[in-house]
Amino acid sequence: MNSVNNAGYWDAIYRERSDGWDLRGPTPVFRRLAESGQFPPGRMLVPGAGRGHDARLFARHGFRVTAVDFAEEAVREMTKIDDLLAPVEVLRADLFALPPAFDSAFDYVLDYTCLCAIDPARRPEFADVVTRVLAPGGHFIALAFPIRETTGGPPFSVSPDEYIALFTARGFALRHRESPPDSIRPRKGFEELLIFRAGGSSAKEAANGSQ
Repeated sequence: MNSVNNAGYWDAIYRERSDGWDLRGPTPVFRRLAESGQFPPGRMLVPGAGRGHDARLFARHGFRVTAVDFAEEAVREMTKIDDLLAPVEVLRADLFALPPAFDSAFDYVLDYTCLCAIDPARRPEFADVVTRVLAPGGHFIALAFPIRETTGGPPFSVSPDEYIALFTARGFALRHRESPPDSIRPRKGFEELLIFRAGGSSAKEAANGSQ
């Protein structure tokens, strides 16, 4: 039986174009962040990148972006786009089995409709992965959606407070929280922007100790 833990589940959704969470372009909230100059360009990991709209948005602003998805259909669609102005490294991989070369390799991890799409029992593992791949002082930027049940989105709701509990337990500091004024109309009130800053070795030790 297919489940969210199997790539085939997501492949079918992409083939049928029933991915209601896909905005068919960059997320307005992330466009604001990318254009703000608040975050200097660096290495960014986008897990569960889907068709890669947000990955290419940040690549156009000078970030060196690695987009990861384990659905073959999503990766195929990402690699169809040849944008010399926004080169993105596209990797088909299991988020929970990223190579050791990714350890502390990224300045940013960007999450939108990833945590809410994985098996809720694996959310602590997700937090461990983010902790492992971020360099000390790196930023985890999450647009938490849906924060309560809605239609047309990924299969599970996720509370912003759960994000905060997961990441502060791993040595992250919450630097910013907002209900974005530029959320698309159907998602206003259903998402929150959370920006965390990773700690140093203590955060890595917390992640290793939880495995």
